[in-house]
Amino acid sequence: MFLGITNTARDYAWGSVTAIPELLGRTVTGAPQAELWLGAHPGSPSVVVNPAMVGGADTVLDWIAAEPETALGEDRTGLPFLLKVLAAAAPLSLQAHPTPEQAREGYDREEAAGIPIDDPSRNYKDPFPKPELVVALSDRFDALSGFRPIPETLVDVATLDGDSGRLGPLVAHLHQGLEDTVRWLETADASAAAVIDAAGHLATELVAEHGEHGEHGVHGEHGDALSPNIVTAADLARAYPGDPGVVVSLLMHRVTLTRGQAMYLPAGNVHAYLEGLGIELMAPSDNVLRGGLTPKHVDVDELLHVLDFTAYPAPLLEPEHLADAVDRFAPDGVGFALVRVTGDGAPVGLSTGGVAPLSGPSIAICTEGVVTLVGATSATLLRQGESCFITPDEGDVTVEADSAAGVTSTVFIATGTPTA
Repeated sequence: MFLGITNTARDYAWGSVTAIPELLGRTVTGAPQAELWLGAHPGSPSVVVNPAMVGGADTVLDWIAAEPETALGEDRTGLPFLLKVLAAAAPLSLQAHPTPEQAREGYDREEAAGIPIDDPSRNYKDPFPKPELVVALSDRFDALSGFRPIPETLVDVATLDGDSGRLGPLVAHLHQGLEDTVRWLETADASAAAVIDAAGHLATELVAEHGEHGEHGVHGEHGDALSPNIVTAADLARAYPGDPGVVVSLLMHRVTLTRGQAMYLPAGNVHAYLEGLGIELMAPSDNVLRGGLTPKHVDVDELLHVLDFTAYPAPLLEPEHLADAVDRFAPDGVGFALVRVTGDGAPVGLSTGGVAPLSGPSIAICTEGVVTLVGATSATLLRQGESCFITPDEGDVTVEADSAAGVTSTVFIATGTPTA
């Protein structure tokens, strides 16, 4: 079965006013539209377009509860992912997510303490991890993700500090390591607060002196450029003056994805999306440990408990090429994958030599053009902005793109990954 689904975009303040409505072909209301959720998460379950197809169920969550074997197949106890369209016009909070063990321990601990699930101070809303990946739909998608090597940060700190000496305490802590530095910044004693304030002012002044933003930083009259991290620190200082995240951003990779590129955010990865439109796929969890750039609850001790302070390379995620027009983004061990099929009229199947079937229940969204999805028992047409739930009995899905000359059609399909 291909079941048409839709939803109402969530109106978080950081959302874009135009990006999601333009993608979905909806009216721009003037209000921010930050995330469109496609799945069965109780926070915003997808709405069934034609409830008569599923016994009158209004949402995917209701339908799964009523007909779990039809919706999920024999071996599934729940939808293993949440698919989102995300549109950021301003930075999201600096955050990290727990491992499976940390999520279970934290959830049990807060349950035992009697903290209500809807309490703003509650960290663990469920006992699950929240690994996630994002694929850029906009021409660029800007983010901070993961810690970079300390020598790279020291170069930017030296540029900011000049001969002022105002960032000396930051340099001293950096020589003690990333964990020491982040702990000091997040606890924000008097010395840390002074450095956070100084770094924001110094970054803002440098950006103003160097002129307009360039593609890779801010360029001065003589071609010299400030690093993207310094530019980002200045932007964050204007939006969140005195926030530890302003300086923590200097410790992180400043990532710009171009259209079609992807990034994976494992447990313990510190990150913050800055601006852009993307497809996000994650485990269906709501466990977020925040570290700044937000008015929401920040639990420094719990954040430090889950953070991975290893300085990894920038976390780009390369797809597996299943065929000329078929890519699959599938991080190891997360239980879900995102398949992207792009075509110009010819049918393209999920195969290369052998068959790469969808695993269990899946959800598709068409992001450009028009496609027809053909499964084992039925078929459906999706226009740009439309989405559907695919039941496991459809097996492999062949994508037939619209044959109009010059039209590119793209569909993303979220699915599970086979279990051993």
